[in-house]
Amino acid sequence: MTSLERIMTTLGHKEPDRVPLILNPSMHPAQEIGVSLKMYFRSPDLVARGLIETRAKLGTDAYIALHYTPVEYEAFGGEVIFRSDGPPNSGRPIITTGERIDNLVAPDIQESACLQMVLEMIRILKKRSPGDAPIFGVVLSPLSLPVMQMGFEDYIRLIYSDEDRFNKLITVNSQFCVAWAKAQFEAGVDGIIYFDPVSSPTIIPPELFKKTGLMIAKEVIPQIPGPVVATYASARVLPIIDDIITLKTAAIGVGESEDLKEIKEKCAGKVSIIGNLNGIEMRHWTREQAFSIVQKAIADAAPGGGFILSDNHGEIPLQVPYEVLFAIRDAVKTYGTYPILS
Repeated sequence: MTSLERIMTTLGHKEPDRVPLILNPSMHPAQEIGVSLKMYFRSPDLVARGLIETRAKLGTDAYIALHYTPVEYEAFGGEVIFRSDGPPNSGRPIITTGERIDNLVAPDIQESACLQMVLEMIRILKKRSPGDAPIFGVVLSPLSLPVMQMGFEDYIRLIYSDEDRFNKLITVNSQFCVAWAKAQFEAGVDGIIYFDPVSSPTIIPPELFKKTGLMIAKEVIPQIPGPVVATYASARVLPIIDDIITLKTAAIGVGESEDLKEIKEKCAGKVSIIGNLNGIEMRHWTREQAFSIVQKAIADAAPGGGFILSDNHGEIPLQVPYEVLFAIRDAVKTYGTYPILS
């Protein structure tokens, strides 16, 4: 099968030729060619080239068309902090008073240099890649983007203390989220990753999720014109898995602390699973450890289809050596061919 056929068969809850693999060592190409992460991520051409070359090297089954997570915060006027040993981070909050929320408007995607940078990369990737693997764009959920816009503490305080301004902020972010997803589809992506860590019970109680993240997702996701994958940045999902299933996304990302076998039992035939290799611990794996961990994940979640092996977050740390990534690739070839042997 091609990667696209393998992914689509899996999302259809059937068994492909082997378990699909998605790994996104987004910073490694910059290190390989000897340029700074800032120079690399500011270049649509370099990022597209890096994605294509990385897939060829690792034999993965999809492209994750992302420069860096805070690009949406940057579009709202925030500063991105680049570093040499890790992913870019958001700078100081851009919303420091209630009045800033009152006057907040979504950025114009056509006028935003950083968003146009990502769209140009997607167009280059679509043109230059072999066309045998899906391209996934990324949007931050309207509930999770304010962590960057406001800072964690002030945002959590807003959720509990000022319903009117919370709703105003979510309305603006929802409008932007849908527009940004549509722009990426127009540029050439085949699906969207809806990145929503705040909805996880690791961050907020399930009762609050039902009133906020769940309702927001039910409003936003149907407006996205294509397949959506919901991910939670390695945070837990099992306590809210039944609610997530009602969103009818193509797949959900699960964290490393989840019991894959239990998750699979709840999701089988309803929504596919993506996960859940620990990207932090991966830095220190031996080849033997990688084989053992991959074998268990596949045994727990792959039988019957509906499982894509990936890391728990969607971004591989720069400190993970290629030898470990090659071991994961080789372990999938060894243990991931269907039918899965118990």
